[in-house]
Amino acid sequence: MSNFVDASLLGLVEGLTEFIPVSSTGHLILAGHFLGFQSPGRTFEVVIQFGAVLAILTVYFGKLWQVASTMGNDPASRRFVVSVLLAFLPAMVIGVLAHDFIKAVLFETPMLVAVMLILGGIVLLFIDRFAPAAEYDDAMALPFRKALAIGFIQCLAMVPGVSRSGATIVGARMLGVGRRASAEFSFFLSMPTMAAAFAYDLFKSRHVLDFSALSDIAVGFVLAFVSGVLVVRWLLDFVSRHGFVLFGWWRIVVGGLALGLLLLGF
Repeated sequence: MSNFVDASLLGLVEGLTEFIPVSSTGHLILAGHFLGFQSPGRTFEVVIQFGAVLAILTVYFGKLWQVASTMGNDPASRRFVVSVLLAFLPAMVIGVLAHDFIKAVLFETPMLVAVMLILGGIVLLFIDRFAPAAEYDDAMALPFRKALAIGFIQCLAMVPGVSRSGATIVGARMLGVGRRASAEFSFFLSMPTMAAAFAYDLFKSRHVLDFSALSDIAVGFVLAFVSGVLVVRWLLDFVSRHGFVLFGWWRIVVGGLALGLLLLGF
């Protein structure tokens, strides 16, 4: 495990980037590479991801409780739950089947991450400008076929650097979902997706998990949670007013800098 400063930085990176379309996984892979950060069994990365899961659950607890408490007599609540589960299904199946390849091969390729950041930034800029007119502005009332299609598009994010939120937002915008609703549906879909990924990673890594540096893990977890809460509370209003251009350019700049450093041998 690296030192306290590295753990703090990586915790902030996880929380600040998990819910915006810039790829938290890609940022963590690149940051870990350039910092020389090593976590036995990837214990640190697994645990701080749970901090981000708790962040989204905390912000949306009231809405989730309302849905859960009215499912018995409210068709809209049941419809919302089914739409999220449909969107989650493709990632669950493909994630289990491809887990070992993704973790052992794709997660060990910083060059791939840099290229995906650049390409994803270009796509985000294009979609933000040329997406079709919004037909759906309520993230809790998407048609089932749209939700399932977004779920399949989310699977592209299994390639590190693509971004789970980026894939779902781009997919939703292509399917006629408004900016704010696209970001919010990405939030809703992140809950089962991230929780399942965390649980499965924990199970698959159970024999090699190393909690010897609990203080570093704890600070990374707390910073991921706090920064994640702040980002979720801020993001919807920001994208409603300004769209996703900032995130597109951020991806291109970070990916370009990382690619340059990697080509120079760093």
